[in-house]
Amino acid sequence: MRCPERTTGCLGGITAREKRLLSPFARSAAYVAIVIGVSLSSVPAAAQVSVEVSPLRVEVDALPGSTTTQAVTLRNYGKAPVRVRARLTDWDLTRDGTPQFEASVQDGPFSATSWVRVAPPEVTIEPGAEALVRFSLTVPKEVEAGGYRSGILFDFGPPESDLRARASVTFRGRVATLIYVHVGTVPGAAELMDVSVREVAAETHVVALVRNSSRRSLRTRGTLVLLQGEGQPVRQLTVPDVPVLPESEREVSIPLSGRDASPLPTGDYKVELKIDLGLPALLVGETQLKVSH
Repeated sequence: MRCPERTTGCLGGITAREKRLLSPFARSAAYVAIVIGVSLSSVPAAAQVSVEVSPLRVEVDALPGSTTTQAVTLRNYGKAPVRVRARLTDWDLTRDGTPQFEASVQDGPFSATSWVRVAPPEVTIEPGAEALVRFSLTVPKEVEAGGYRSGILFDFGPPESDLRARASVTFRGRVATLIYVHVGTVPGAAELMDVSVREVAAETHVVALVRNSSRRSLRTRGTLVLLQGEGQPVRQLTVPDVPVLPESEREVSIPLSGRDASPLPTGDYKVELKIDLGLPALLVGETQLKVSH
């Protein structure tokens, strides 16, 4: 399952449209807008529901045999009650960073889902109110050190009373809080496999292929510099902060022109890329870019 089009909350797989909808605190919270359509003429044709979920990502440092409890906050900013169902799920990322849930490998080597319990599994939130969904995480005593993961998938819909009262009610809304569990200390190891230039949605991107060969999750930082002529820098960009899961490959896409950036003039450019994964050495690569209008 990919992130639904109406959902603005799946970390690492948010579409360009969804990014524009997110508030300034997008790293820790997101809204989901659900249109609930009803077939009875005596009820309005649609009700707009707005729910905020925070946080969208939880990082847990743990030791074998330890237990921790944390909470996710859900706020209903809409004008109608919302029923929220919470369920645990394994998840994965595609090579381009799109979260996968039902399509992911279940109970894989880095799954922490069997370690987690969530309560309550279902709650109805009145307009203007909020609710807490807590989860407890117990790490097995004999587990090998590494980067594990699980997630809480929140499904949104009308209360059960509305379902009984109305002949036909449709809804669509889903947000996931992703849980990263870092057990013990694991040395990181990664390499830069390739740096290329691609057209993505009519925009030029530099795409770095990163391979994480270690058992821990890594996150990217760094800079991309465009140089022209005799090595004169003409533009510097920031490498996005994205996860690279254990023993996996990830494409890190860096757009060369943001919303406020002017188009690059025609010419030949050298691209120098430095990616910081928190390891002793940076990953360094370069490629060429030709701009022709």
